[in-house]
Amino acid sequence: MDHRPLLADLATDLPQAVRLQRLVAHLRERFHSGAVALLQLEEDHLRPVAVEGLVREALGRRFVVSQHPRLAAILARREVTCFDHDSTLPDPYDGLLDTLVGEPLPVHDCMGVSLWVDGQPWGVLTLDALQTGTFGDAARAALADCKVLVEAAVRISRLEREVQALRSAPHTRSADDERTTRAGDGDMEIVGQSEPLLRLLHELEVVAGSDLPVLLLGETGVGKELFARLLHRQSTRRTKPLVHVNCAALPESLAESELFGHVRGAFSGAVTDRPGRFEAAEGGTLFLDEVGELPLAVQAKLLRTLQNGEIQRLGADRPRRVDVRVIAATNRNLREQVRDGAFRADLYHRLSVYPVPIPPLRERGNDVLLLAGRFLELNRARLGLRSLRLSASAQDALRRYPWPGNIRELEHVVSRAALKALSRGVSRADIVTLEPALLDLDADAASAAHAPLNTSASTPAAELPATATTSNTAEGPLRDAVDACQRHAITQALARHQGNWAQAARALEVDASNLHKLARRLGLK
Repeated sequence: MDHRPLLADLATDLPQAVRLQRLVAHLRERFHSGAVALLQLEEDHLRPVAVEGLVREALGRRFVVSQHPRLAAILARREVTCFDHDSTLPDPYDGLLDTLVGEPLPVHDCMGVSLWVDGQPWGVLTLDALQTGTFGDAARAALADCKVLVEAAVRISRLEREVQALRSAPHTRSADDERTTRAGDGDMEIVGQSEPLLRLLHELEVVAGSDLPVLLLGETGVGKELFARLLHRQSTRRTKPLVHVNCAALPESLAESELFGHVRGAFSGAVTDRPGRFEAAEGGTLFLDEVGELPLAVQAKLLRTLQNGEIQRLGADRPRRVDVRVIAATNRNLREQVRDGAFRADLYHRLSVYPVPIPPLRERGNDVLLLAGRFLELNRARLGLRSLRLSASAQDALRRYPWPGNIRELEHVVSRAALKALSRGVSRADIVTLEPALLDLDADAASAAHAPLNTSASTPAAELPATATTSNTAEGPLRDAVDACQRHAITQALARHQGNWAQAARALEVDASNLHKLARRLGLK
């Protein structure tokens, strides 16, 4: 096997994502594979970090090892593991190959190898070939031979990430803290690769090492609690408690007692001394969710705590010192609340020492597909399905929908669609493909989902074919008009990118495989 491309990349300064993506692309070409995946072990599941030949949303999936016997078998051995073409073990990528979208994997070759870094299992590398006999003895020996280079690439990427982390926040991380300071764990993981999200994660990484109060701003459902947990995990207080307070759920009569505690006899029913949430968070972090809902009387006492580092239990004579970092979050406009007298201006300025806006899902591009992949895999396992995936039109619908409820709404949409599919009689043994109708998005989003692929506002209607205009006098079936508009958008994109299909697909924000299929249907190929 020619190792020169791999060795050249090892000696080149590359971003982690680029290095690993080039690695799997090279392996796919070298082994004539239909798909190659590099998956990292995280607690009980494997997370794809780089894939070639799989649909985009596969990167958002998390493969629980106990639910996928092929992956478990690969992980359990240090040598190359092969599965014969007649293996009865279910394949984790059923329905996910980009050349066989939504179709069962035919008889095929499969092999993989576990990867170890610094004496610990790091993850697995898997290869699938659609032509039987591809992975013979020579291919297996070649994979065993290049395993050490793959592990070296993984090790270099990890070291580069740790060095970057130490440069940006030297007092918040050490080389042993990777699992503690990941973007998330299990169901609380932050999933996405979009530029707005990566900028946000970098910003939080920098501010995490300080004790400054942070105010997380964002619409409902964007995951403010997850980002608060991330701030805590990346801070010097990560070994101390993180206490979550939902301010909107605190009755006004009990809010002061809940936050600051009370002494025996402070009010009717106070039969013992009781510490509040501030004391429970001693040395750690207090997360005040929906802080804009706090009563004005409690706001005054919270301000005193932020100013002096002291609390006073309800009914007590003396204050107590506390060492707590406060992270607050709100989906309200606190400036407007200050103007209207519903929120104290001095408390607002104390809480918003470092305001952090969290981007809504509609501004995160293809992150919606990665998140959908995460929820698809969760529902597949929960409902006992062989495979659960999105059709190409369903992916387009998700990308075009404005998501007023953000990630929480997406989770509910995917879960509801999976249940609807089951209720309509699909077999759990089949590959279940979710179509736009099952997603049940609102009428405006549904019409947007069938709009032209080219959504650029710079294309004037006059440049479109007559059948693609929105004139009220247009004649003929709607499908013909949509097809004509899509055909025009694709040809224009190809012209702009000198016939390069991959670049045209990126410009149109669609998967390259789906673009090829659409082009064939429209008669462009």
